Amino acid sequence: MKKNRGILSLVLTAVLIAFLGFTTVVGIGGKHSGAAKNIKLGLDLAGGVSITYQVKDKNPTESEMNDTIYKLQKRVEQYSTEATVYQEGSDRINIEIPGVTNANEILDELGKPGSLEFKTEDGTTVITGSDVSTATARSGQDKMGNTEYSVELSLNAEGKEKFAEATEANVGKTIAIIYDGETISDPVVNEAIPNGTAHITGNFTFEEAENLASTIRIGGLKLELEELRSNVVGAQLGEQAISTSLKAGAIGLAIVFLFMIFVYYLPGLASSLALIIYTELVMVILNAFEITLTLPGIAGIILSIGMAVDANVIIFARVKEEIALGKSVRNSLKTGFQKAMSAIVDGNVTTLIAAAVLWLKGSGTVKGFAQTLAIGIIVSMFTALAVTRLIVFAFYAVGLRSGKLYYHETKERKSIDFLSKKNICFAASLAVIVLGFVFMGVNGSKGQGAFEYSLEFEGGTSTTVPFDKDYTIEEIDEQIVPVVEKATGDNNVQTQKVAGSKQVIIKTRTLELDQREELNKALADGFGVKQEEITAENISSTVSGEMRRDAIIAVIIATLCMLLYIWFRFKDIRFATSAVVALLHDVLVVLAFYAAARVSVGNTFIACMLTIVGYSINATIVIFDRIREELHYKTRTTDLKALVNKSITQTLTRSIYTSLTTFVMVVVLFILGVSSIKEFALPLMVGIVCGGYSSVCITGALWYVMKTKIAKK
Repeated sequence: MKKNRGILSLVLTAVLIAFLGFTTVVGIGGKHSGAAKNIKLGLDLAGGVSITYQVKDKNPTESEMNDTIYKLQKRVEQYSTEATVYQEGSDRINIEIPGVTNANEILDELGKPGSLEFKTEDGTTVITGSDVSTATARSGQDKMGNTEYSVELSLNAEGKEKFAEATEANVGKTIAIIYDGETISDPVVNEAIPNGTAHITGNFTFEEAENLASTIRIGGLKLELEELRSNVVGAQLGEQAISTSLKAGAIGLAIVFLFMIFVYYLPGLASSLALIIYTELVMVILNAFEITLTLPGIAGIILSIGMAVDANVIIFARVKEEIALGKSVRNSLKTGFQKAMSAIVDGNVTTLIAAAVLWLKGSGTVKGFAQTLAIGIIVSMFTALAVTRLIVFAFYAVGLRSGKLYYHETKERKSIDFLSKKNICFAASLAVIVLGFVFMGVNGSKGQGAFEYSLEFEGGTSTTVPFDKDYTIEEIDEQIVPVVEKATGDNNVQTQKVAGSKQVIIKTRTLELDQREELNKALADGFGVKQEEITAENISSTVSGEMRRDAIIAVIIATLCMLLYIWFRFKDIRFATSAVVALLHDVLVVLAFYAAARVSVGNTFIACMLTIVGYSINATIVIFDRIREELHYKTRTTDLKALVNKSITQTLTRSIYTSLTTFVMVVVLFILGVSSIKEFALPLMVGIVCGGYSSVCITGALWYVMKTKIAKK
C-alpha cells in the first residue's frame, strides 16, 4: 500500500513538473503564450511609454516640483512598481512606464493633470486639488443589499477644515467638482462632513467610479501640467542581455543540482526536483500577478533560486545528524524535517515581515523588490517543507531505503573554539568598517562624492540625437556608446530608442556646456548627425529624495519589526539585538566596498542592499535556532562558551553550503551578465562572503558577550 502511494507521489511530481513546465514555456493558450513569455518586462528589457509634461505655472518652486513628482510617482505605480518619474530642465516632468506601448491609452487612463476645484452653487471655491490627499473607487452595498460603487475622498488637514465648514453650510445643496473648467460630478451634500473623508455615490459602474477617482487624483497636484510630448521608447538593453541572464540562471541551477546530488545523494535529487517546481511556480506567479520584471529583477529571481537551497540544506544536515546517531532512515527523515522546521519558519517569516513592510512603506524599485522577495520566500517554504518532503518519503516508500542512499559517513567534526577568536574578529570587522568611512571621506574631499552615484541617484543630462539610420540596440551599444563614453568620460551611459523614428535618447552624468559641445561634435564627426538638431536637457534623479526617504523609513521599520519578532520567538532581547548588529555589520562592510571599488550606486544598489539584509538575517537565525535548542536540552550549569562553539560548529556545514551555492549562482551571473548585472552581482558576492563570515564569527560571539556581560532583566 505504501509502495503504491510512493509511486503515485512520484508520478504526480513528474506530472506537476511537466504541467508547470508546459505552462511556463508554452502556456494553456498555445504556442509562445507561456508564463515566461507573458511576464511584464521593465523599461530596460522591453521598453515602454515616455510622457513629458510641461508645468503651466510660471517659475515653480523646488518644493512644488518635488511634491508633484512624488505624487505622480505614487499614481503611475498602478501601472508598474518600476515606473519612474523625474524632472527634466526647470519646469518639465518626465514619466517612463515600462511594459506598455500605447501612449494614448495611458494618457487617457492617467488623465491630463489640470486644475481641480470644488465649488458651491453660488460659484465659491471650497477646496482645490492641493487639498485632496487621495481618491479611491470603492464597492459596497446599498440599503436594499445591492452592490453599489462610490468614490472615497480623503482630504489633508487644511482641506478637512475648509470642507467641514462648506458641507455644514450647504446641506441639501450641491458642491460641484470642476476639472479644467468642466463639471465632472455634481453631488448633493447629505450631511456635514467633519472628518475629512467623503463618499461620492451615484449610479456608478466600477469603471465610472474608477475614472472619477483617477481624475480627482491627477487633478490634486500643486502644479498644473499639460502634455508636451509622448513617445514609445525601446528597450535599453538588447535581447543578448536577457538571453545571457537566462543562460546564467540555467548554468547556475545545473551546478546547484549536481552539487546537491553529490553531497546529499537521494535527498539531493529530491531537492533538485523541488527546485525545478520552485522555479516554474515563480514564473507562473509573476505572470499571474502581472509583476513587472526588470533586469535586476531577473538577477534577483535567479539569486533566490540559490537561496532556496538553504531550507533543503538545513533539513538534510539534520537528517545526516540523526542517521549518524544510529536511527533508522525513516525516523531520521521524520526527525530531520521536524527539527529543521523552526529554523526555516523563523528565518523565512522574519524576512517575509521585512518584505511586507518594504512593500507597504516603500515606493518604486523598493516596492518591486519586496514583491519579488515575498514570492520567493513563500514558494521556497512550500517547496522545501511540502514538495521536497513528499518526494523524499516517496523514494523511501518505493523501496529506496538503504542508509547509503541518504547519507555518506564522515568523521564527526570536533567543536571548533570560535569564541576564542572573537576579539580578533570584532577588531577586523571594525577596521574594515572604519576603512570604509575613510574611503568615503577621501572620495568626498576629492570632489568625487562619497560614492559613485549613477543617474538614478544624482541626475544628469538627457540628449536626444536624430540619426540618419535606424540603429539596433546592439549597434548602439557597440558603435555609439563608446563614442559617448570617450567624449563625456562617463562609463555609465544609458540609451533608449524612440519607436517609429531614428532618434536615440542618450543619458549621461550632468554635462557642462563645453562637454555638451564636445559630445555633439563627436556625434557629428562619427555619424554625420546635424549638431543643430541635437537637443539636451538636464534631468533630476529618478530615485527622488522622497523615494529615498521612503526606502530608509521602510528599512528602519522593517528592522524594528524583525527585532521584535526575534525577541518574541527567542524570548531574549539579546538574540534580537545581536542579530540586528550583525545585519548592520554586513551592510556597512558592503557600503565600504562600494566606496572603495567605486561601483556605481543606482537602482541595483537598493535591491542589492535589501537582498543582503534578507540573506544576513536568515543566516543568523539558523545559528540562533541551534543555540536555543541546546539551551533547552542542557542544564543551567552547562559551559555556555562550549555550548555556543558547539552550535556554530554544528551549523558550519549549512553556512558553507548555502553560501557556496548562492555564491556560485552570482558568480555565473557576473561572468556571463551585461554591465548592469555585473554591477549587481559584484557587491552581492561581497555581501554573501560577508554574511557567511558574520553568521559564523560575529553573531554567536555577540550573543555570548551580551549573555555573559549583561544580566537578563
